[in-house]
Amino acid sequence: MRDRIRSVVRTIRRRFVPGDDDGDLAERTVKSGMWVSAMNVLDRVLKVVMFIVLARLLGPEAIGLMGIALLTISALLSLTNLGIDAALIQRVDDDVDDYLNTTFTLELLRGLLMSSILYLAAPSLASLFGEPAARDLIRAIALVPIFLALRNPAMVYFKKDLAFHKEFAYRVSGTTAYVVVALGYAAVSPTVWALIFGYLADAGVRSVATYFLHPYRPRPALNRAYAAELIGYGKWVTGSSIVEFLYGQGDDAVVGWLLTATSLGYYQLAYRISNAPATEIAVVVSSVMFSTYSKLQEDQRALREAFFSTFRLTAFVALPMSVGIYLVAPAFVGAFLGADWLPMVLAMQILVAYGLFRTLFATFNPVWRAVGRPDVQTKLGFLRVALLAVAIVPATSAYGIEGTALAVTGILAFPMVPLYAREMKRTLDTTYRRFLRELSYPVAASGAMAMAVLAAQNRVGSPLVEFALLVAIGVVAYVVSAASLMTLFDWRVKQNLRELVSVMSK
Repeated sequence: MRDRIRSVVRTIRRRFVPGDDDGDLAERTVKSGMWVSAMNVLDRVLKVVMFIVLARLLGPEAIGLMGIALLTISALLSLTNLGIDAALIQRVDDDVDDYLNTTFTLELLRGLLMSSILYLAAPSLASLFGEPAARDLIRAIALVPIFLALRNPAMVYFKKDLAFHKEFAYRVSGTTAYVVVALGYAAVSPTVWALIFGYLADAGVRSVATYFLHPYRPRPALNRAYAAELIGYGKWVTGSSIVEFLYGQGDDAVVGWLLTATSLGYYQLAYRISNAPATEIAVVVSSVMFSTYSKLQEDQRALREAFFSTFRLTAFVALPMSVGIYLVAPAFVGAFLGADWLPMVLAMQILVAYGLFRTLFATFNPVWRAVGRPDVQTKLGFLRVALLAVAIVPATSAYGIEGTALAVTGILAFPMVPLYAREMKRTLDTTYRRFLRELSYPVAASGAMAMAVLAAQNRVGSPLVEFALLVAIGVVAYVVSAASLMTLFDWRVKQNLRELVSVMSK
């Protein structure tokens, strides 16, 4: 019996754990992608369940207050992001141990500085949003930067070596702590502090987990040459991080500033749900493919084909999920969140398009970073922020959270989509026709799915039953439509799926 168990364990490790002896980069990438996908699905499911429960218990205002606290720490994390991990992953050398003590020291200094700023500035930040109750919340989460700074810097190897089974353990351990603490506290005292203590537990557990997952033990030491090298590469990542915050959470800041905590609660939950597929797919692609693309940076043809395989699979999954979320949004909110949350439905539907664009662009950014051009992402991001700054305040003032959603989505659709496509065309020496060809098949299959779902809407009285019915019809319709297109035309996603199955079966 013991030998049989050992045999099963060895088989699981061989099939699902990417090791150094996996010589085929594609195989290691697929196995890593499986781990990141599993990690993000589990992470998302746990958090969605938690937020649904807490949304019903706490209400929109409490979710909005937590949103204000998270906005402050996210802003500071972005402003001080040194880009060190990206610099270490991008290096061709497999061994970066010499840099780790310097990394640890830089991050520790950054964490102490951030915590001090957050604690001292908490009253002013709360006043800025017109929510005095946010002051103590901001001061409480000021501990988080210290927890993050104390992580083992060798966790960079999780991504550099495509060892995402360790990243899985790291992420899921924190999320589990978040959910258990938040729900446990809310059961005793249903206040916004349930989310605060859950967030602190998440950061603390993850920090401890890094030392169980890698044997390296850092110590404070600063090598100026190494620091200059890392920060020299990371400056564009820092700029990109700031830009990503401005166009990723600048809308939250405007809603919190111009409207109310309740409006922010509506907007943030609408964004969280509508962009769930975008967020998870983007994390998978950026985590796995940056490392993979970095290893192909000197072979443009191989890099181009790797990119389009990723783009093809991303569109295959993201398009039907986005269309599906748009169609079932009213039934979902009514069934799971309750009538108090119905005002967020229209904003949620608008933000679905934003999430779809985000998902597709997630395949672009790792390429630019891998070929040593993170400046492309940063420059395009600055343009996007500038356009958003002009449009978002009047749109929000005039139309509320729906105006905010229209502003962020409209600017991403035009002019950013054509500009992103143009820059990637130049980087990979490809054509616009190829982009359109890769998108045409999932668009057609998703259109057929949408017609089937629309035909079944409003057939039953219960929101929960309607939601389940629409999801089932949508899944069946898309599978049938996609299978038909694979049979009739040369949709190469069929080959990609076979390769995935082949790698999984090894």
